[in-house]
Amino acid sequence: MQKGNANNKYKFAVLGAGHGGTAMAGHLSLLGFDVSLYNRGEERIRAIRERKGIEILSNSDNVPHGFAELKVVTSNIAEAIYGRDVIMVVLPATGHRFIAEQLVPHLVDNQIIVLNPGRTGGALEVLAILKEKGCTADVVVCEAQTLLYASRSINPGQTQIFRIKNSVPVAAIPAHRTPEVVSILRTALPQFIPGDNVMKTSLNNIGSIFHPAVTVLNAGRIESTYGDFEYYTEGITPSIALILEKMDKERVSVSEALGFQAMTAREWLYFAYDAAGRTLYEAMRNNRGYDGIMAPKTVMNRYITEDVPMSLVPIASLGRICGVSTPVIDSIILLSSVLHNTDYWETGRTADRMGLTGMTLKEIRSFITEGIKK
Repeated sequence: MQKGNANNKYKFAVLGAGHGGTAMAGHLSLLGFDVSLYNRGEERIRAIRERKGIEILSNSDNVPHGFAELKVVTSNIAEAIYGRDVIMVVLPATGHRFIAEQLVPHLVDNQIIVLNPGRTGGALEVLAILKEKGCTADVVVCEAQTLLYASRSINPGQTQIFRIKNSVPVAAIPAHRTPEVVSILRTALPQFIPGDNVMKTSLNNIGSIFHPAVTVLNAGRIESTYGDFEYYTEGITPSIALILEKMDKERVSVSEALGFQAMTAREWLYFAYDAAGRTLYEAMRNNRGYDGIMAPKTVMNRYITEDVPMSLVPIASLGRICGVSTPVIDSIILLSSVLHNTDYWETGRTADRMGLTGMTLKEIRSFITEGIKK
């Protein structure tokens, strides 16, 4: 693994100039790290390049804010990652395949790729693409369980960070590389903690349960009110929560069949927000962190376009490998496909795209933990 520069600080590349990418690039710069920022299109980065940095806004004393200088702002991916120790991919999961294909000819030994976040199976798919496209560099592919920031883009070159999460698990393939990767990330971002393995970070993707089904089951209300209701507190009724619990049970069953223990949605709500309840509905009603979050204005949004193909499809596909049926998850995939006139099974992250086709459960476990693929 690389040792950083002469000042013992690692150099970072951030790929993606949406709200998450600009928050991460600006935050790292304000912490004193050398950061490059890449975006596929010029429009998002033009103002940042002209100003030679990003203005980070925050009302929290715990979040660094001010003007963050960026020496490299580019739409050239080779330029963005040249001489960089850590490559932070901060894109919707639907962009992981494209970015992996673009990285292949430019990667060098010892670079670390971190998906922020991986959704479900992100690191597996990226690693499969690197191998499929003939990448010869010895790199480590990792994924974070969720995005570190709650943020939004205010204006071109200006991003607001509302909150930085206290802890975010990160896991590498193979799992035994995780401690060294996290030790490097923590030189800049101590909020990153070691995750057990990428199957756990993938299957503990709670957004897969809370996002697609709630949107699909509230489609009529979203379209008639343009999202003028509180997404979690009003959009999740006792009946909808019951469906979410059934989906969650299927997700946890898939994880257990693969040999990994996933956190239930109720356990996660307590872990993340100290919100408890005898049922999922009660726990969500007791979560004050969801107060005021409004529904999307349209059903054509990332809660379906990203979370169905990149979260629900891989869970259901993994279920098929290990013999676990996922009828409720399957129904949400089907309804989402009808709603968007898109075959999300065709476009989604299946076991084949994760490089797992033809492997036994024992071989999958060995690959996840030891990096051995027979």
